[in-house]
Amino acid sequence: MDYPPPPSSALWSGQAPSPEKSSQILIREYPHRAIAIASSTHALILRHSPTTSEAIANGSLASVASARSRNTSFENATSKCMVEFSPTANKMLADYRPLTPRPIYGTLGLISIGRDVFLCVITQASRVATLRPGETVEKIEAVQFFCLNSAEYDDVVAIDPYDVDSDAASVYGQNLNRRDVPVEHPCLELQKLLGNGTFYYSTDFDVTNRMQDRPADAIAFDIDNFDESFLWNSYMIRPLVEFRSRLQQQDRNELDASRILTSAIRGFCRSWVIPQASAPLRSAKAGLPSYLTVISRLSCRRAGTRFNSRGIDDDGNVANFVETETTYWSPSGVVFSYAQVRGSVPVFWEQAAGLLPNQQKITITRSADGTQPAFDKHFAELEQAYGAVHVVNLLSATKPGELELTSLYRHGIQNCLLSLPGGTQMRDHALLRDTEFDFHAETKGPQGYEAANQIRRYIEDSADGFAYYLAQESDDAAADQNGRSSSPRNRRYVVVLQQEGVFRTNCLDCLDRTNLIQTIVSRMAVEAFLNHRGEAAPSDFWSRHAGLWADNGDSLSKIYAGTGALKSSFTRHGKMSIAGAIADVRKSATRLYYNNFADKARQNTIDTLLGRLVGQAPVILFDPISDYVAGELQRRSSEFSTNEKIRMWVGTFNLNGRTDGIDEDLTPWLCPSELGPVQPEIIAVGFQEIVELNPQQIMNSDPTRKQLWERAIKRTLDRNYNGVDDDKYVLLRSGQLVGAALCIFVKASVLHNIKNVEGSVRKTGLSGMAGNKGAVAIRLDYANTPICFVTAHLAAGFTNYDERNRDYATIDRGLRFQRNRGIGDHDSVIWFGDFNYRIGLGLEMAKELVRRRDLERLYENDQLNLQMVAGLAFRFYSEARISFMPTYKFDLGSDEYDSSEKARIPAWTDRILRKGTNLRQLCYNSAPLRFSDHRPVYATFECTVSIVNERLRDKISRDIYQRRKTEVGSDTANLVADDSDDEDLIGYDAIEPGLPPASSDRQKWWLENGKMPRSAISPPKPESTAYQTILNTKRPSNPYAPTDEPDWVNIPRSESRMSSFSSMSTSPYEHVNHSMLISASASTSAPRKLPPPYDPSALPAKVGRMQIGEDTPPPPPPRRQTAMVAGPGGSLVSTAMQPSRKPVNRPTPAPSASSGSVASQQTSKPKAPPPVARKPAHLVSPATSTSTISTPEAPYQDNPSLQHTELPRRPTANVHGSISNHDGSPSSLPYGDNSVREGGQATPQLPRRADSSASLITARRANPAAGAVGLVGLVDRDKRPQLVAHKAGSTGQKPPAPPAPRRAQVVDLLGDDGGMEMGSWEALKPS
Repeated sequence: MDYPPPPSSALWSGQAPSPEKSSQILIREYPHRAIAIASSTHALILRHSPTTSEAIANGSLASVASARSRNTSFENATSKCMVEFSPTANKMLADYRPLTPRPIYGTLGLISIGRDVFLCVITQASRVATLRPGETVEKIEAVQFFCLNSAEYDDVVAIDPYDVDSDAASVYGQNLNRRDVPVEHPCLELQKLLGNGTFYYSTDFDVTNRMQDRPADAIAFDIDNFDESFLWNSYMIRPLVEFRSRLQQQDRNELDASRILTSAIRGFCRSWVIPQASAPLRSAKAGLPSYLTVISRLSCRRAGTRFNSRGIDDDGNVANFVETETTYWSPSGVVFSYAQVRGSVPVFWEQAAGLLPNQQKITITRSADGTQPAFDKHFAELEQAYGAVHVVNLLSATKPGELELTSLYRHGIQNCLLSLPGGTQMRDHALLRDTEFDFHAETKGPQGYEAANQIRRYIEDSADGFAYYLAQESDDAAADQNGRSSSPRNRRYVVVLQQEGVFRTNCLDCLDRTNLIQTIVSRMAVEAFLNHRGEAAPSDFWSRHAGLWADNGDSLSKIYAGTGALKSSFTRHGKMSIAGAIADVRKSATRLYYNNFADKARQNTIDTLLGRLVGQAPVILFDPISDYVAGELQRRSSEFSTNEKIRMWVGTFNLNGRTDGIDEDLTPWLCPSELGPVQPEIIAVGFQEIVELNPQQIMNSDPTRKQLWERAIKRTLDRNYNGVDDDKYVLLRSGQLVGAALCIFVKASVLHNIKNVEGSVRKTGLSGMAGNKGAVAIRLDYANTPICFVTAHLAAGFTNYDERNRDYATIDRGLRFQRNRGIGDHDSVIWFGDFNYRIGLGLEMAKELVRRRDLERLYENDQLNLQMVAGLAFRFYSEARISFMPTYKFDLGSDEYDSSEKARIPAWTDRILRKGTNLRQLCYNSAPLRFSDHRPVYATFECTVSIVNERLRDKISRDIYQRRKTEVGSDTANLVADDSDDEDLIGYDAIEPGLPPASSDRQKWWLENGKMPRSAISPPKPESTAYQTILNTKRPSNPYAPTDEPDWVNIPRSESRMSSFSSMSTSPYEHVNHSMLISASASTSAPRKLPPPYDPSALPAKVGRMQIGEDTPPPPPPRRQTAMVAGPGGSLVSTAMQPSRKPVNRPTPAPSASSGSVASQQTSKPKAPPPVARKPAHLVSPATSTSTISTPEAPYQDNPSLQHTELPRRPTANVHGSISNHDGSPSSLPYGDNSVREGGQATPQLPRRADSSASLITARRANPAAGAVGLVGLVDRDKRPQLVAHKAGSTGQKPPAPPAPRRAQVVDLLGDDGGMEMGSWEALKPS
């Protein structure tokens, strides 16, 4: 929300920072869009580099993006930018032009919105405070966001009220009138937030730390020491700070001196210049004024608006936590500082916004025992930062909600270790004390707000013990040799006294009452400081002090509640006037409007600024080593992360509005026998109809019933787990939506692992207006695993399953937690409740199946089962097998199903569903509790959670970074080089998950640091030295396909005589005389012929390509083996087997009938063809001129007088002869088209490649490698090839084509894509 700036009470109103604190922002459009922030000596240059996917979406990798649709949703991909910091020499910025006509005052950082990355710079600021000479604070009055990757928003600017020189002819306004539709800047809301006058920065000192925590005499500051609790631009500035940390020391000092990086706080800061006449301390330096300053730092840990941010979180951070420091500097060389804090009541509580003032209901969301760990953590951090803590609680003792908060607050303090005195000391000496001061009751009398000064007598002892911070200039630095005052840079301060404790003040909002009491505490501290020096302040000084605190209250109230503080009239003037009372009424009405209608949008903007939205992509400044570090961390994740298995019990029960079961024994449900001795870490209990759903109840939630059942559950758990080794359970959080309630209990010993507990509800009754139907959800982080529990009560009615589906969709999409986190943004999700899905059978049939306990038939007609199968509800959720009877509807107190007039059909309305790969369900059952018309259902789960040691992870990350930096060196990409390419500098990203990124000229994914690729897989040792182990080629190419084939097989070595027939089939249909083969192989003296050498230039263009449509990668090539073929004279010759190549599935043109002879084609080539595998003698078919070779319709008959049918040979010796032309000419066919070979012997016609989409798979499965002997039975009978013998001499006659349905898929093993292709021979099954 954009607030008007408060009236100034300082003397520097509107004064801009000094010129040496400013920079200039420049831009270069070509060849790459780059933005530079230039000081007088150095420049910080930033350039965005799109990933490959973004470049594809944009259409190119050009710096000026083409017109594209803006997607404002966050993407999980991080935005990478390149950055360079270098001196402005050698005309480095010659190609840049100014981006704004005025100077800028530093950058707040980088942020990504959708696909765009923006640089935020301060364009308008004014000095508002001087804590002491040389330490000034500026208020941010305007910022601008410039897009790094697109020029689309260059002319989309907000109207700057401070730019008096702007006009329509300016470079940014010239195109505004031409726009048909005005475009809203994506960062408009952020721009309004950062420019609303509540953000402050300083380039002189560390503004995030109080004076006591800074070096006393150091004006220069180190960015690394910033307190991120108060650094509001920490998310945006972090990439630049990390880049700074990687610079050399000299460059780092230059970057700090340039004042480019800016740290911003939020809250209030203002100084009063106290003239010498009104100063409480007299100074010998006449005429010099003193400075009185109030500076408030609002924490960003649990930042938010009034009703969106209440109470404490699991990390000990509280809402509206503010550190306020009062400082006073005197020219006499004295510096005084006093700090105090305010913050929300540190228990888990919420408050919904309402239209009636003071009627917003307070809801306690966690029990006192469950709150204690976070409570202790909060005060431990306060004690570490400030010392002893004195709590001043201003809540009312009569209002029920505030009284409940006070009782929980009191309980937490009493059980906190800090409140226990050490040794024999009294409780007054404890580190944690409290004072309950009912502000409204104390100021109700005739004195009015003046009675608030009574707080002094309650806290004066602690105030004296806490003291204050005091530093004083040393005598040797007070003046130089000539007696002149030394400059601020030469002053040296010595700490005299330190503050040793802090007051923590709170009311409900920590605004109005708190600010008034803190004003009194601040005055007490200043009075103590002056009294110790024997001085007193005049009334004018205290008037200025009260004015500063009134302005402070107004500013903090505007941030949190939307309006100025109430009671500010009394704070400012010391009395309450009628005008002040009327102003308070107006402010209260304005707050109601903001809290009900504007705060949600304000909260979303705050979460965006802090980088806390789910899925918000961070900006990464590219470092050549960062990607390597990220990959190494992922690979070594087991070193700093561990997995732990926890048990969870989940139960649901529709109570039918009854309370008579509260005193019953709930053990059969909460502690069933399936659990055994194991004690679950988490117990999630869901209730429906916890109250009667009448018209008076459906609009409100009465927590009384829920609290009764919470106590009943706690009693049952304590009764069953009361052993010595058993842990006690604590109520972590509960939530309620009229009749639906959800309670989460956890073991006390695991509370330290649980954080970020949040609750949310979603109404679905009466179109989302009523709470009779809907869901309650609670999410938590168990270590590093997010878990979500959802209990729901969906629409009733037998035929209303469509409405139930809509209810589920409404809850699944519309239920949101903080930071825009949804149900699906969790690793584990469990839905349970009364889903009201029925069984789609008649009453008699359903009861008969129930009587027969035919659960399978009942489940087949279950509506939820059918809707899940159809994908209409609960997609991707799973349910365990139901082994219990329907849980609805019973007569009260009995096991008989509904016998009333309505006669409802039995159904499983109460269900438990799960989603998450880390969940394993152990049981699923119902319990025999009979006081309701439903039966309770329960399930137990085993959940694997991840626990990350963040400290060890950071240490490993730093070690990897330093080691990698030593290996690679410190070379960086030159951003200003025109020939630099984004993809070469930053790297391509993978087009699919699991694939390596594409390679470039600079980097190759298969090489790392110039190392040769190596395989880490080694084959197992063979059983004998006569064998060797190779990959099993019979395994399916898809590695995920189920198979019984082993990965490796043993084959005889090549020097073994067994290797000559090792590739032959062992099928029972082939009878191979091994002894004959061995003797023939041993007796032959012919040398072994090898295939021609590999010549890649001779391969066709298509060799080695894979079709894009293939789903599975090619199998690894098998080891080259030898096979025996029949040679001349009947001798056996071994030939090398070539590894098979995947076929290219292309249609093959029909061969021409008139073809030249094969012999004539062979004689025209100078080289002999390579050896061709031949069919074994015992499998050769007789070739006659009148009959066809056996087909499945004509079974093969054994004939002892077989003639060898020689296979056709390749027409050419090189591979180019295998490429077919699609015109079907004779020269284009690999074998010619003659059916008659030399000598008049008929050539069997091979089947053509089938033009089928399944040919690829069929060929891969059915056909062995070329040259190998086929295995009998490995090809389907219906898909065996048919070989046709043609009549001798009939060269001009077209051979009869084989039947179309009987065509087989043949693998192309040699690369020819057309014509007739040669596949492997297949053995035919004998009759």
